[in-house]
Amino acid sequence: MAWDEWEQLKAEAAKDRPAQMHLDQAAPDSGGGGGSRRGDLTVHQQDLAAIGSAAHDLFQAFGHVSDHARLSSMKAAGELRGEGFAIGAALDHVAEHWVDQTQTLLDACAHVSNHMRYTKNQHAADDSYIAGTLSDISQLDKGFDERKGS
Repeated sequence: MAWDEWEQLKAEAAKDRPAQMHLDQAAPDSGGGGGSRRGDLTVHQQDLAAIGSAAHDLFQAFGHVSDHARLSSMKAAGELRGEGFAIGAALDHVAEHWVDQTQTLLDACAHVSNHMRYTKNQHAADDSYIAGTLSDISQLDKGFDERKGS
């Protein structure tokens, strides 16, 4: 499309419909943060505690069970290799990689557990801060009301 053609189309559109400015906005009932009674994010302390506890339990249980599986596999690998079976070396290889995978899972569980504990504590601190701030505002309002003679 050439520039002249573009200008002609704009002129025709302006002639048919006068230019009006309007702002796009979300419908008031959209449920977004601004128009809703409460925000989109809701965190319950019990939920955070349950997630953190499950991650900690998995960390504890899997750490113990995975070590048992690794030791059994390494023992079996050694016995198979000692008897001349090639599968012994393959099982030993799997057992070595098992250690890396186990550590990755345990690190992830510890990270989730620690993060949930931190999040729970941070939300409690935020709630305390907000309550203190709102309390301070109500005290200011009370002082203004007293000055007005209310």
